[in-house]
Amino acid sequence: MKTRITELLGIEHPIIQGGMHHVGYAEMAAAVSNAGGLGIITGLTQGTPEKLAAEIARCKTMTDKPFGVNITFLPSMTPPDYPGLIQAVIDGGVKIVETAGNNPAPYMPALKEAGIKVIHKCTAVRHALKAQKVGCDAVSVDGFECGGHPGEDDIPNFILLPRAADELTIPFVSSGGMADARSLVASLAMGAEGMNMGTRFIATKEAPVHDNVKAAILAATELDTRLVMRPLRNTERVLNNSAVERLLEKEKALGADIKIEDILPEVAGVYPRIMKEGDMDAGAWSCGMVAGLINDVPTVQELMDRIMSEADSLIKERLAGL
Repeated sequence: MKTRITELLGIEHPIIQGGMHHVGYAEMAAAVSNAGGLGIITGLTQGTPEKLAAEIARCKTMTDKPFGVNITFLPSMTPPDYPGLIQAVIDGGVKIVETAGNNPAPYMPALKEAGIKVIHKCTAVRHALKAQKVGCDAVSVDGFECGGHPGEDDIPNFILLPRAADELTIPFVSSGGMADARSLVASLAMGAEGMNMGTRFIATKEAPVHDNVKAAILAATELDTRLVMRPLRNTERVLNNSAVERLLEKEKALGADIKIEDILPEVAGVYPRIMKEGDMDAGAWSCGMVAGLINDVPTVQELMDRIMSEADSLIKERLAGL
């Protein structure tokens, strides 16, 4: 399948793996890239330029296909070494970067000078237009269904994607609620050039996470996620557990007086305990409503082959037959 995204990124299938904290390691990225999609290493999971450089080098031993690096720009009292992380990407010869969070404009000159294609993740059309204006090559349009941070507008993809198609001239992919061939074909119908999958890729054999995490996704339905940190205007969609229930009780009790310090036990530094140790009640972790559509743990190759085969059948048989 050829779209503007496959042509832009030099990939076979218009499917991108989301840059997920403590999931987007070399194993994950290489598996997706080897299966014809675009794998993504998560830069902030590595933390330092030196560790990111090593992870990029490790990924290159696992695949000769294109892969990217996610760099999420977040406000912080002690921000990561963003210039150093970007230099590690440049020095590592990576030609695709997925940015998220704050405006990537300050780093665009260095990225473009190195010939790097930039995809910015956006939760609103106005943000996507800004990304287009500052020179991003594509955007990932992230609907309210998504795991992680859906923004504060609460616009689902059935509205957000056609709106993006109406406004943008650069290509975009759908993100949030994407799991299978139906997701891909629907995204294409609404103007996207492909899709970005996060939660679905965690439930694969190659995903470098504890089996308890995969089991939790399989057991979950579309009703089992919660929105936390809304009072702080840093909304995150997470899978429900005892820590999340505790966090929500704090939000309810403290109301407008809540501060990030009040919920640090539920949100700070919990990912290694969850993803590596399988402690599923350690804290809040990002998971999309799409968990309700996930019922197996295939290899990445099996998943990609299934999606593309079923998408072909949907387009050529069901839709053409109508």
